[in-house]
Amino acid sequence: MSNTVEIVELTKKFGQKVAVDQVSFAIAPGEIFGLLGPNGSGKTTLTRMLCTILKPTSGRAYVAGKDIIREAKAIRKIIGVVPQALTTDLDLTAWENLDIYGQLYAIPKKERRERSEYLLESVGLTHRAHDLVATYSGGMRRRLELARGLMHRPQVLFLDEPTIGLDPQSRHVIWEILGKMLQQWRLTILLTTHYMEEAEYLCRRVAIIDYGKIIALDTPSGLKKTLPGTDVVEMTLCPALEPGAVEAITAKIPGLHRVEVGDGLHSFYVDEGSRTMLPLIDVLRAGGHQVEKVVVRELSLEDVFIHYTGRSIREEEPRKISWIIGAGMPQTIQ
Repeated sequence: MSNTVEIVELTKKFGQKVAVDQVSFAIAPGEIFGLLGPNGSGKTTLTRMLCTILKPTSGRAYVAGKDIIREAKAIRKIIGVVPQALTTDLDLTAWENLDIYGQLYAIPKKERRERSEYLLESVGLTHRAHDLVATYSGGMRRRLELARGLMHRPQVLFLDEPTIGLDPQSRHVIWEILGKMLQQWRLTILLTTHYMEEAEYLCRRVAIIDYGKIIALDTPSGLKKTLPGTDVVEMTLCPALEPGAVEAITAKIPGLHRVEVGDGLHSFYVDEGSRTMLPLIDVLRAGGHQVEKVVVRELSLEDVFIHYTGRSIREEEPRKISWIIGAGMPQTIQ
């Protein structure tokens, strides 16, 4: 099998509720693949099936050529999981955390020592290797979680919100570490994240899942090309536009494709924002609107997410649900 992960019409039902609905896609060797979706969209259920924690209702999936149902035990030996929740033992040192994890995978002592040294150096924790993890910052613990997930040299690494709660500087450190690991090893990564810039920076391809279905899948640049226009002109107007006025303004401005109004912000999707901005301001002022603030920016993955799901991922609060334990049967599929 040429793909590291292969999913064919995978479905999972909890009673009458369909959490994952005939999902199909593949992940190539050495690829970082991003999975984006609102809470309750099916991301966690899909990932738990690939990690062999949940059995699918129907469909097929393979990880490194192994069937997730018939070869679950073999798959667990070759995957690594870095959950959203911090799970390293606070009462142990970083070195002890890695050593115990290595013993669980029956890695010989000499090899455990060599791998621990290498991984701690790779994530920048060599100087704190023998300090209790309880004394670590959040960013340091995230780096240790990543090192632990790589201790047994997995073929596939599952990352669930790996930089949640970190400051931008710490987040970029994690990105650099992942990029370095990807170059050094033939590692395939499935990443779920609420940070659009993270998905755009790290992922070769991104899939958006909603209501249990894959509704868009492409490279970040390819997904942005599915939206009309190249830029977004964001304005704060007083008074706000009435629904009927939107169509009238769209008709008057060449290159203006659509307008979205929400929380006092007006987003105009246009061709060449720097050129369209001034005619747009003139039309709005002529209509009696005061333009209080203007920002011109390029289309982003956030815009793609809003386009396909109808809401901003910034409105979503990441839920700290363990992939291992899960959240039980979902009460709603949003």
